[in-house]
Amino acid sequence: MDHPSSSVRVNREPAMTDVARLAGVSHQTVSRVLNGHPNVREETRLRVRAAIAQLGYRPNRAARTLATGRSQLIGVVAQNSTLFGPSSLLAAFELAAAAQGFVVSVRRVKVLDRDSITAAVEHHREQRAAGIVVIAPTAAADEALAEVPTDTPLVTVDGDPERAGAALVTVDQEAGARLAVRHLLEAGHETVWHVSGPADWFDAAGRMRGWRRTLEEAGAEAPPVSPADWSAASGYRAGLMLARMPEVTAVFAANDHLALGILRAMYERGRSVPGDVSVVGFDDVPEAGYFIPPLTTVRPDFDTVAAQALSLLLSGISGEENGTARRVVTPTLVERDSVGSPTR
Repeated sequence: MDHPSSSVRVNREPAMTDVARLAGVSHQTVSRVLNGHPNVREETRLRVRAAIAQLGYRPNRAARTLATGRSQLIGVVAQNSTLFGPSSLLAAFELAAAAQGFVVSVRRVKVLDRDSITAAVEHHREQRAAGIVVIAPTAAADEALAEVPTDTPLVTVDGDPERAGAALVTVDQEAGARLAVRHLLEAGHETVWHVSGPADWFDAAGRMRGWRRTLEEAGAEAPPVSPADWSAASGYRAGLMLARMPEVTAVFAANDHLALGILRAMYERGRSVPGDVSVVGFDDVPEAGYFIPPLTTVRPDFDTVAAQALSLLLSGISGEENGTARRVVTPTLVERDSVGSPTR
């Protein structure tokens, strides 16, 4: 008998049966692989995926929806933004969903308000999406979700960690801030100054809360917060002010772009980092290791957030979850060269 890899010659659009023949498995096994069924050996799964790639097989989504009663479409609502955190979450989720055989339809909105989010969710419902993910990092977005119909499984990512009655996956922002502030205190600094993100963002609020509580627990005085947005320009302006204050020896920036602006301001004002001032950021952007000096920062695990969000959504689609489960992902500290002991 011919080897499976040499026995399939397809002069038409390849079908699932062609994939099954090439992989040497049943069409039911191919179906299980396409639907992400856990009871498939990894060797078999890889063989089926190789056959799909070789043949260029594309599942008939409409037929699968009729056969399984479940759409292979997942709708995502996200702000039309290039900010690192939301963009990274979206990219990670799209990859995770594709690996499970789902198509992701992204509806980007200019503003995360009630009308925009309601319209985007309704669009996905009209497209018969199996489930919907909303990346909702602001207070306005979270308030809008309270009025969204609940007949389609929905998971909020990066939303209000205190909101009850909603399926949610988020990074533990407070824990990340605690890592940053403790690191600076353990380096010998008496206190830590904070350049915050926008007040209406849950990420910014959680990081500020973690900063303040860590200082209180250490018996250190919490200096006034320097409010900012998420941009390097905003961090630069805050940094110029902080650079004029000799008592400032340690700064926790709410994200790495703010930290970059602070580093520039300190350099221009003749204050060395980490000799005079230590700086810690948040996000671990790809460039963080190439700042001068390389930036110590907090790294959120966006891949795990995406995987947890997909898992929670699939559980909701299959009816295994009650729609109120919560998953919190703890970040890690990445130590580089921007932190040192105070020189005075």
